Amino acid sequence: MAIDAATVRKVAHLARIKTPEDRLEPMAKELNGILAWIEQLDEVDIDGVEPMTSNVAQPMRLRDDVVTDGGKVEAVLSNSPRSADGFFVVPKVVE
Repeated sequence: MAIDAATVRKVAHLARIKTPEDRLEPMAKELNGILAWIEQLDEVDIDGVEPMTSNVAQPMRLRDDVVTDGGKVEAVLSNSPRSADGFFVVPKVVE
């Protein structure tokens, strides 16, 4: 897929980006270069490659699942303009 100046103009308009006419053609060339590079990535064989979250294999550090500050309902609700039965009261926003 090739990008031309008209496509750049349309995308710039949709994105509300003011782009001078003399920059449209160079920007189209830059975007075509980026798309060509992405097409090169499609050629890479990734069969059998596991997804990575980091470049260093480390086990996830887990913390103990304990409740800390759970008994402060009154203190939390004291910041609310309205509360009832231990909950915040808010105006209805969906009919």
